[in-house]
This record gives sequence, structure tokens and C-alpha cells, in this order.
Amino acid sequence: MKRFFKHTYLTFRFFIVAIIFVALFILAYIYPGLLGIVMLLFFVALGLVLVDIILLFKQKGISASRILPEKLSNGDDNPIEITLQNNYNFKTALTLIDEMPFQYQKRDFEILTQLNKHEKKKITYTLRPLERGEYHFGSLNVYANSPIGLITRRFQFAKDAMVPNYPSFLQLRKYMLLAFSNKLFEYGLKKIRRIGHTMEFEQIKDYVTGDDIRNINWKATAKRNQLMVNQFQDERSQPIYSVIDKGRAMKMPFEGLSLLDYAINATLVISNVALKKQDKAGMFTFSRKVENKVVAERRPSQMNKILETLYNVNTDFSESDFSRLYIDIKRSLTQRGLLLLYTNFETLDALHRQLPYLKAIAKNHLLVVIFFENTELHKLTNVEAQNTFEIFQKTIAEKFMYEKKLIVNELQKHGIQSILTAPEHLTINTINKYLEIKARGLI
Repeated sequence: MKRFFKHTYLTFRFFIVAIIFVALFILAYIYPGLLGIVMLLFFVALGLVLVDIILLFKQKGISASRILPEKLSNGDDNPIEITLQNNYNFKTALTLIDEMPFQYQKRDFEILTQLNKHEKKKITYTLRPLERGEYHFGSLNVYANSPIGLITRRFQFAKDAMVPNYPSFLQLRKYMLLAFSNKLFEYGLKKIRRIGHTMEFEQIKDYVTGDDIRNINWKATAKRNQLMVNQFQDERSQPIYSVIDKGRAMKMPFEGLSLLDYAINATLVISNVALKKQDKAGMFTFSRKVENKVVAERRPSQMNKILETLYNVNTDFSESDFSRLYIDIKRSLTQRGLLLLYTNFETLDALHRQLPYLKAIAKNHLLVVIFFENTELHKLTNVEAQNTFEIFQKTIAEKFMYEKKLIVNELQKHGIQSILTAPEHLTINTINKYLEIKARGLI
């Protein structure tokens, strides 16, 4: 009996009927002749309630299950699938309320649907997580109504499920395909003229129109009595390190994700692209000290190792120590490689404090400093100022945007490559830079 009451709810239609009967009884009090009719109607309504309860509780009712992915992809739309089956002998209206993880703080989520008798249906909705970590789902609540619609029966399924939220592996798949097709050119990558022959020999092949005549192999041509050319490929097994600043400057949020999460997602993608290009991918983070180090290697398990390491990376809200970064790189990275440094500088003074260490790192490695545009400032500069305060806001915003460009020029002046990018374009711009560096043979 306790379970019956626990899963039984009164509908809005029930309360409408109740209000109508209250009004009718009041009217019958004024006009006693109506009392018999009102009582008859009341017992009819009471009978309908009993029939509704019997219809809903006599049969098995609704079967449902929630299918969750093994892991969520941070910052992406992840599909959640719900399977429903109506075991009633009548058409029923359903209300689905899935108890979402507390990270969403969403209390008004519901899905309305209908099922014909013995019908089966799949419903899919998406979740976009913005924080890495564990996401705990509660019960899947399904509320069923009969055609009478006075009583609702609740069904509960799929209790206490946990799904880990990892860095964006969905982006990894997307950009891996783009990196090995011409579609990257649609995103802004230009064809780069190769300088010299900083490439490894691959094979000798027949000459075809368009091959560089400087690559003709005259000995092979003489033997085969037809033109043969040497074919080269990009140098392989070069160490590519993603260096992530996890200081307080990287906690700044854009579109729900912090700069640190954008850097983590880009690191996962660029590591995969580097491995597919036969380079060695590695990573480490730094703030007060260097941590989360994954040595650059080209093993089948390397991507999983990087993914598991990135899963637990969080900012420590401290000032990043670039001197410690330089010392650690000098001690541990003896082979020249490409260092993609994800950090953020808001002012030229902030850059000047760290510039000596960046210059020292760039002496032994190809350093690319990657930092972020403040897209919120773009919104301020694009709005027409209407008063003195808005003019002041717009002027300050333009000043900070101009200072970002000065930072790029300052780095170029000292021979340090850089990427100034909006957070949402970080991944594609980083891939483009890597492919450009490979094409130019700079490492």
C-alpha cells in the first residue's frame, strides 16, 4: 500500500474536476434541488478515478532504459538515449524526467511523448558538459497517464549511474579526418612553399608531369631508360610537446569552458595528429612546478596515456613560474623539438616579465606561444557608443585588443612564433600551425 501511494500522483485534470465539484456543491447549497444531480455526478467521477487506478496498476505498464556512453566528451554535445515500451492495452501519454548530474543544476528538464498500445520508441537528447570529472545520473522517472487522465503512475528506472567526462575526444575524431584531407584549407591553412630538402628519402618512382625536375635520379633513369625521380616525405619521429600553463590566468571562462579546458582539448587533438604524422607526441603542465609529464613517444598506447593524464589536470590558481619551466626543459628535453606553449598574456608588461625565459627556451627548441583573444572585448568594440561611459568602455577594450597585437609583434621580434586565437578556434589554428611548420621543415 505504501508503494502504491508513493507512485501515485494526481493530475492537473483531477484538480480541475475537483474545483468544478466544489463549485457545484456550493451551487447545490444555494439551490437544494440540484443536490441529487451533483451527488450522482460526484459518484460517477469517483468511479472514473477508480477505473483510472485499475487501468494503470493492473498491468505491467511501461518499460524503459537509459543508454549512457562509456565516457562524455567535454565541451561537446553527447547523445543520451532512452528506450521506451508501452505494455498497456491503450494509448498512453508519458512525461520523462531524467535526474541529471548536479553539475547542470537543471530542475525543469522533462520530455513529453505518447505511445500507442505495445509501441516501442527511442528518444535521444544531448548533454554538453563543461567540467571534467565524474557525472552521476539519478533515476529515470516515467509518468504514465491513461486516456481518462485523472491519475498518473510513476515508474523509476536506471538508478545511480556514473559517467566520467574526459577531454574532447569527439573533436579528436573530427580534426583527425580534416588533418589528412584537403578540408583543412577551408579553415584557413595556406599552401606553404617548401624551403630546401629537410625531408627524408622515401622511394624512387616514375616521373609524372608536375614532379620537381631537380629530384630526378639520373642513375635510376639510365638503368630503366625512363625518367625516375626521388620521392621524399616529411621527417619523422620528431618530438612534439604540448606545454599547458595551468596557472590562474587560464581559469578565465569563454562559452562555458575555461581557457585551460580549451588548451586540454587542443592538446588531445594535436597529439593525435602528430602521432598520425609519425612524430612523437608528449605533454606536460606547469604552474608553480612542472607536472603531469608524458614523455614524447610513438607507441600505440600513447594517446590513451595522454588522455588519462589530461583527465585530472586542473588549475591551482597560482602565478605560473616560467623560470621553473625553463630549468625543467633544459634538464629533461635534450633533443630539439616543437614546444606548443598554451598560456595567456593580457598585457605587454606580463609578457616582458616572462620574455627572458621564453627566449632561453627558444634557443634550443622551436617554441610556439599560443595565447587567446578576449572575445568579450570584441563585442564591446562592435557596439556603437551612446554615452560617455560606453565611450570609455569601448576605448579601454580597443586598448587591450591592440596590446594583444603588440605581444605578437614582440614575440616575432625575438624570433618566437605565436598564435593569437579566439578560444573556439584554438584547435584548428594549432593544427594549421603544426602542419605549416612541418611543411617548411623548421624542425
